[in-house]
Amino acid sequence: MNTPHRWNTSLWALVLAALLSGCGGGGGGSTAGVTPVTPSSTLPTEPGAPTLTGNAALDGYNWINYRRQLTGLTSLARNALLDKAALDHSNYQRINNTITHDEISGRPGFTGATLEARLQAAGYQLVRPFAFGEVISAASDTSGFYHAEELITAIYHRFVIFEPVFREVGAGTAAGNGYTYFTADFAASGGYGPGVGRGKLAVYPAASQSRVALNFFSDSESPDPVPNQNEVGYPISVHADISSVISVQSFTVRPRGGNDLSVRLLARASDKETPPSVAAIVPLNVLKGATVYDVTFAGTVDGVQANRSWSFTTK
Repeated sequence: MNTPHRWNTSLWALVLAALLSGCGGGGGGSTAGVTPVTPSSTLPTEPGAPTLTGNAALDGYNWINYRRQLTGLTSLARNALLDKAALDHSNYQRINNTITHDEISGRPGFTGATLEARLQAAGYQLVRPFAFGEVISAASDTSGFYHAEELITAIYHRFVIFEPVFREVGAGTAAGNGYTYFTADFAASGGYGPGVGRGKLAVYPAASQSRVALNFFSDSESPDPVPNQNEVGYPISVHADISSVISVQSFTVRPRGGNDLSVRLLARASDKETPPSVAAIVPLNVLKGATVYDVTFAGTVDGVQANRSWSFTTK
């Protein structure tokens, strides 16, 4: 297929992390250079987790690949041109004291109004077939691990990060205004990555994954995946290749030996923010600790039945 794919701008979502009070959109921010980051006190404790280096961009990149590997997806190569695009955009946000995927011509640090323009400005060539996407976050925590994990928890961001056909990624951070701005730019150019294949799915949390978080604060993500509620359970998702279409017949989660939980289904048929190639459920109550949860998905990918059953364990 030679059709280019890009995530709609509404899905280049923002993690606000309830930390943006006092951080305005536009106006003059600090124009000082990027300050060094130090590892967060919030450290990963999972088996096989990458060691933190204190370099926020590198730690975020490593954590994204660690989580992709858990799902069975291919690791993403780090691309210096995508790094530049991501760093330039983080600096734009820092300089202008704003959180945005769009840049305004004439403002300090401007490199391109859209992600596609910024990739081209950085020298990254989009050759058909291609796909690209972006996720950003801003928080007082300086750790790249923290930013990457928050982005993966936020379900609309996860849809981008776990796109199976991406091949490369760049990450860049800038510190100022009391925040670390983290940007990750994803792409495949001149051909897609191997993906998961027709009629197949990647799932997250992954099968047999342990220490899964209990909750998610829906109001911290824009767009808000559960508009009428803030604290909810940890999102569960299935991912097909970007050109595929998932049709959900049923999607349930229950504590082992218990009843199905009440959930909000995110699927293209009922949620315009969800791309056709993904689906998710968000439990409407916080999950219980140290509990095995059984997940069942029934549905099709491009008309091919793709049922999955798996389990994970919470912290």
